[in-house]
Amino acid sequence: MACLENILTRYALPPDPLEPLVCVDEYPLALTGYAHDPLPASPGVIRREDYEDTRHGSCSLFGLFAPHLGWRQIIVRERRTGNDFAHVLQHLVASFPEASTIHLVLDNLNIHTTASLYATFPPEEAHRIASKLTFHYTPLHGSWLNQIEIEWSVLARQCLNRRLADRASVQHEVDAWATARNASGTTVNWHFTVEDARRCLRRLYPVPSLTSPTAVPIETDMATPL
Repeated sequence: MACLENILTRYALPPDPLEPLVCVDEYPLALTGYAHDPLPASPGVIRREDYEDTRHGSCSLFGLFAPHLGWRQIIVRERRTGNDFAHVLQHLVASFPEASTIHLVLDNLNIHTTASLYATFPPEEAHRIASKLTFHYTPLHGSWLNQIEIEWSVLARQCLNRRLADRASVQHEVDAWATARNASGTTVNWHFTVEDARRCLRRLYPVPSLTSPTAVPIETDMATPL
């Protein structure tokens, strides 16, 4: 439970411009287009679209969300590989040039390590980026702790609920969405705390064993009955 409490403690800290907190995750998206051109809207008639669509492959959205700052950015890549992840981290570090370290909240996907940096960049550049990052991993089956999951839900409803046939169109739409959301300072009002976790998830916490070598013996001056 240490990783759970670590993330919740980090969420509860006040914003620190020298140590920003950024939630990171990926979102797969199928690229689809229209098999037949939609009929435009006219007075008294709504826009009409045919149900048939065309498939144009897929892409991966890399999301960066700083809940304390109300800032987010979506980077659209063709795939979700260690190389893609490394370039996203390079971009993230460049976005916070004054930070001494950037605290990342992310899941345990195999590409989410500094090894992706060293497999992509020369050692000097990989080390420069890695030295600016501190990783905080969500526990197994605990991706709901990553606040960017809430952002994905909003993005899907407000921006991605349409047919987008290519990566350029997706990037244009998510950029417009993120810009408007950043301008309004919208963020996540997170309420779940360490105390809530200890109360609501107490069944998941290990129970100290009285037979443990580190257990403290209980002293008593009463005789033990036979």
